[in-house]
Amino acid sequence: MSSSSCPMFLRRLPTLSRACFKSSAASSSSFFLPRYIPTPHPWWLVRGFPPWPPRLSHSHPLARDAFAHRILHPLNINLGDFSGCRSFYASAGHMMEGRDRDRGPPYKRRKSAEEKRSPEDGEEHKGGATGSKEGGSRREHHHLDSRKDSSFRSNHHFNDGSAGCARRDVRRENSRDKDVERTKIFDFSVMSYNILSQQLLEDNAYLYQHCDPSVLPWEYRLHNLLAEIQQHNADILCLQEVQEDHYENQIKPALQALGYRCEYKKRTGKKPDGCAVSFKTSRFSLLSSNPVEFFRTGDSLLDRDNVGLVVLLQPNHGINQSNPSFICVANTHLLYNPRRGDIKLAQLAIMLAEINRLSRLPDGQVNPVVFCGDFNSAPWSPLHSFLTTGCLRYSGMQIGIVSGQENSPRGQRLLTSPIWSPSLGINRQCQYENKYTCTLSNRVCLCRAWRIEHSLKLQSSYQHHLMPDGRPEITTCHSRTALTVDYILYSPDFVTLPSLAGGRGLQLLGRLSLVGQAELEEVNGLPNHRHSSDHLPLLARFRFRC
Repeated sequence: MSSSSCPMFLRRLPTLSRACFKSSAASSSSFFLPRYIPTPHPWWLVRGFPPWPPRLSHSHPLARDAFAHRILHPLNINLGDFSGCRSFYASAGHMMEGRDRDRGPPYKRRKSAEEKRSPEDGEEHKGGATGSKEGGSRREHHHLDSRKDSSFRSNHHFNDGSAGCARRDVRRENSRDKDVERTKIFDFSVMSYNILSQQLLEDNAYLYQHCDPSVLPWEYRLHNLLAEIQQHNADILCLQEVQEDHYENQIKPALQALGYRCEYKKRTGKKPDGCAVSFKTSRFSLLSSNPVEFFRTGDSLLDRDNVGLVVLLQPNHGINQSNPSFICVANTHLLYNPRRGDIKLAQLAIMLAEINRLSRLPDGQVNPVVFCGDFNSAPWSPLHSFLTTGCLRYSGMQIGIVSGQENSPRGQRLLTSPIWSPSLGINRQCQYENKYTCTLSNRVCLCRAWRIEHSLKLQSSYQHHLMPDGRPEITTCHSRTALTVDYILYSPDFVTLPSLAGGRGLQLLGRLSLVGQAELEEVNGLPNHRHSSDHLPLLARFRFRC
């Protein structure tokens, strides 16, 4: 696929007022959009895909080329086919991204020292959509906002000075070397994307008054959303706000035609949408699929219809047969309401308890976790801090500041202890316990602690600020707000020693970068002609030593 057939997409923001956008009454030609790049071959023409829907009657208008002064940023890690991401820099140094492949001279990137040292590291790489050189005089340059996580390697041992201990140490080191040789490398990519339910869009039309009305119909948006998913070709997809009828009739068949197996959990009650996890059957086998409901009858706190989904996936290739491992992939969409941080924390506790139950092995080890979703919480919020530090002390904390969605939260109501009822059967470590045998002392501990914890040791795939100026990244943007609320969290490989057999963490190889508020203002926010959700997709690539 030529680079001229690759769509671009935008990236993220803090808080925005309506004044930032032109109203839809203003001419759509006044939009400052990135230069239009045609989409890949229509998704409905994929071999084996049903011949519907019919070709769209509208055409995507050419967008103005608002981005110039593009510069090449070489990668410093071996990303395999994931290096096919390019970024677009405006004159102010802002970043926009699309997809491409390595090009020939003079734009071919140089190999980093890491790549030269480790040509064999790509043993289990599975690439994205293939691209080729772009015609014409203008060329977009590659860039992946990447980070190479440090690995702890045990290259020393303890010796008490005796020859016997020395011999035992040598045998131990030799045994360890053999274990390392048996460890396999498996690289995979994960996308998290809130695709904006059409019913929710129509029910909250006031949030999208800044949009050109022609970009809001489902027939228009479906094409862009599926083309973007196909373009990035992630091994695992975690989607939120997936409307059930669209999922069954259009999204699921389209993804199946692209080689995905799809798991879905609809929200409870009368809500029309839910969460989906899809994965490439060529790369993973499904061990189990576990839907999670937050609604509890008779519980005044857990009375909302949000849900989650946890799947256990086993790599198909390169696994250590003597020590089979799996990856726990979780996806959720927490409550939006900025003033109900207590509900968000209770919903999150249920997800964490489920992840802990499913990822833990009988011997106590924990397989790697990837936790994706729309958490409706900002990176500086107490909720996000709880996720990434494993502890939240909430004595005297206002409910309205838990998610960080509002700068000046209304109301002064404080979190109570315990946040959720002990009858839920989840302790303050966010682990299940038998609620029928829960002792009085445990109940007292839960009430008096003013602290909740979890042991998953999660880390965000993103830094949540742009380099070099530190502006906030944005993952969602509409008329009322622009903020980061979407995350790909993972259990990093420093939790265990990756050089040893049984190390079950993940190494972050790279991520698709985001943009800031200024870039989104230039394209009149989201959704727009090129990006059909009010969220931006996140994409990360990991290495699993299994």
